[in-house]
Amino acid sequence: MEAACRATAAVHLRLALVVYLLATGNALLAASALSDAEASDIARRQLLSLREGDGDLPDDFEFDIRVDVTFANGRLRRAYAALQAWRRAIYSDPKNFTGGWVGADVCAYFGVTCAPALDDANTTVVAGVDLNGGDIAGYLPAELGLLTDIAFFHINSNRFCGIIPKSFSRLSLLHELDVSNNRFVGGFPAVVLDIPLLKYLDLRYNGFDGALPPQLFDKDLDAIFVNSNRFVGVIPENLGNSTATVVVLANNAFVGCIPRSVGRMAGTLDQLVLLNNRLDGCIPPELADLVNSTVVDVSGNALVGTLPEGLVNMTRLEQLDVSSNQLAGAVAERVCKLPALANFSFAYNFFTVEPVACMPSVNSPVALNDTSNCINGERPEQKPSTECAPVLAHPVDCRTNVCSRGPGTVMPPAPPKPTHVPTTPVPKAETPPAKKVPTPPAPSQLTNNSKITSDSSTSEFATPTGEIPSTTGSSY
Repeated sequence: MEAACRATAAVHLRLALVVYLLATGNALLAASALSDAEASDIARRQLLSLREGDGDLPDDFEFDIRVDVTFANGRLRRAYAALQAWRRAIYSDPKNFTGGWVGADVCAYFGVTCAPALDDANTTVVAGVDLNGGDIAGYLPAELGLLTDIAFFHINSNRFCGIIPKSFSRLSLLHELDVSNNRFVGGFPAVVLDIPLLKYLDLRYNGFDGALPPQLFDKDLDAIFVNSNRFVGVIPENLGNSTATVVVLANNAFVGCIPRSVGRMAGTLDQLVLLNNRLDGCIPPELADLVNSTVVDVSGNALVGTLPEGLVNMTRLEQLDVSSNQLAGAVAERVCKLPALANFSFAYNFFTVEPVACMPSVNSPVALNDTSNCINGERPEQKPSTECAPVLAHPVDCRTNVCSRGPGTVMPPAPPKPTHVPTTPVPKAETPPAKKVPTPPAPSQLTNNSKITSDSSTSEFATPTGEIPSTTGSSY
């Protein structure tokens, strides 16, 4: 064990403009409060508690409940067993989120949403759990696999450690899984690939490591957030198989080239964020096939060559960031004049030609950044010729080899911090009362074609309209 512990069906995602942050800021506020020793101890306790080594539940699993506790139906009885096992696995709950988790009325537990079952409107079941922003320290017991009626499981911004148990594969109705900003560890949690109806996957800000499984991009997901972990290796070649609207792989250690299959995502992809990895080679021309995308960020890598000519056809693009790479050549005027473009940074590269339309100006409708390039003339804040010459002497021809790395390619220096860095909002949650009866969603909300949201005001992504809100202000 290492020293530290290592969202909905048919969601129509339409995310607004993304503000990219290179600093994690407050995003790790809750998780960072747990020492490595404490996290390691909690993870060890989880391993000792698992009946199966991978956290599954045996088919003949039985649980003990006091004979004087009665339930309206067997599903609520199983939910009670799961939630009580989870309560026992919690070692710190400073906001007292689970303080009222006593008695048989699980629908009155804080953060628990009940609703009529999808297959029987006369049967009440636990339909979701939302403990976002609780700063809770503990682990996920295998008994959570008994919550077979839940459609969402939100626990972001806590201090949960260890692994995601294999028993989660039993959550056959789960649409949203948000375990972001915790202390989970180990390889990519393969169990999420076995959750049949999963649409929203958020694993960001944890300690997951190793390679991404290709099966991730064959799964019918609407949103994939795996940024700010310790993932390594190449991005699987079948990236283009994904049906996701948002794919965020930022702040890991991916290497190699951007898969050329990315162009196959043109029909669905709205945002592609690959910033701060170790990707090299040319930007594949297929990237320009993403004509419906509004955000493309490949900054902070070691990409070489020139910008794809097809970028001029990305008429819906609002934010384009290719900064902090080793790109060279000319910046096309038509890119800077794209009709929807609001932000375009090509700073910290080796570009030599910049049309007037691409020069930063207070009168420009686009926020442009050309700092630290090799642009001739009187452009301020450009690289010295001694730094430009070695790279410009060995141009990379992306027409013959899009996955060609330039000679002596090294990771570019990190750009200075922006003058204004909006912090990631920390979910606000007051200490709950001992009992809180959530307002259950109407039965119509519990169909496979509707988003199921929790009543908890601390949910980061659930909204009354059933949409995933803008990620403006989020950090990656």
